[in-house]
Amino acid sequence: MDEIREELVTNETEQNDDIVIKVDNLYMKFNLDQEKVDNLKEFFIRKIKGTLKHNQFVALNDVSFELHKGDRLAILGFNGAGKSTLLKAIVGVYKPTEGEVFKKGVIAPLLELGAGFEPNYSGRENIYLYGAILGYSREYIASKIDEIIEFSELGHFIEVPVKNYSSGMRARLGFSIATAVDPDVLILDEVLSVGDAKFRKKSLAKVRSLFDKGVTVLFVSHNIDQVKEICNKAILLEHGTIIAKGDVNDVAAVYEEKMAKPKAKKAKAVVVPLTDKEKKEEKKAVADAEAAYERIKHYEDEVVVKMAQTDEAEKRYEIYLNIKSAYMSEKLSKDDFIKEVDHLLEMDFSNETSSYETPHVNKLEERLKKIDN
Repeated sequence: MDEIREELVTNETEQNDDIVIKVDNLYMKFNLDQEKVDNLKEFFIRKIKGTLKHNQFVALNDVSFELHKGDRLAILGFNGAGKSTLLKAIVGVYKPTEGEVFKKGVIAPLLELGAGFEPNYSGRENIYLYGAILGYSREYIASKIDEIIEFSELGHFIEVPVKNYSSGMRARLGFSIATAVDPDVLILDEVLSVGDAKFRKKSLAKVRSLFDKGVTVLFVSHNIDQVKEICNKAILLEHGTIIAKGDVNDVAAVYEEKMAKPKAKKAKAVVVPLTDKEKKEEKKAVADAEAAYERIKHYEDEVVVKMAQTDEAEKRYEIYLNIKSAYMSEKLSKDDFIKEVDHLLEMDFSNETSSYETPHVNKLEERLKKIDN
């Protein structure tokens, strides 16, 4: 039946050359395992016994629409509505559980900008890699590389490994590569907020320039003003189901109306007041902690200064906080606290046999247990 449906969708779409994307009765279902299965053997044993239990989550429920060449479709919905799942099903990241997706032409997906980059390669090397993922030849990318580098504004960082890039730099490079090519379909998932205000303005201008070439656009965004400016059509998803579709202004009005509805008030937590006995105990604990700190606060100032003058000062200070915590919780007497701190200040972190080994996962807990005993 699925093969017959796929053939019908393909034939119908081929007859209409104007249709670029057709989504037909699309379902995406995911299994949510209730129990952890650590290995394949255990999986098959439970499968045979019928003890493997899971819930099914329907991310997309009977979604259908079609896009003609030059259409610009906004996909609206609250978080968790299924917007990104729908885009990934269209691109081919996910295989639909049921239904069909027909598409033709070159698709440039800007879903998770920078996904697919090799962190140890430079920005320049990743341009060729990313271009290959999009289906372009090395020669074609070579003809575009100067344009890509200039648009990304990465300058000399283009020769630096991508693992040293910030998330914004990665996103800018991904956007620059995807929009430097000449796609038939451009898929944008919350990517026009990349970079600073200047780069966002330039990104929007770049996308608009593609409209003049008749590019078809699928656009996901929570920015309604931007949606109205870019798109002419829209669909509104709610829990994976299309609840409105048509002209962008009409669908945006439904979305804004839903946004304006007040959320159900959460039940107020019941606060049980402390008993008089509990209040006294709490007050005593606070007073004891304050008194304990008073006894060492001048000593602590001196210790911190000494620590700052040693190697590995940051690691020593972290260990010091553990010792101080033990003292404040009365696991250590003041004398034992001072002994531990003196020991810490004298330790040679380069000595592997030290009782405070490096890295600073140390033997303090073991020493404290001995003191407790």
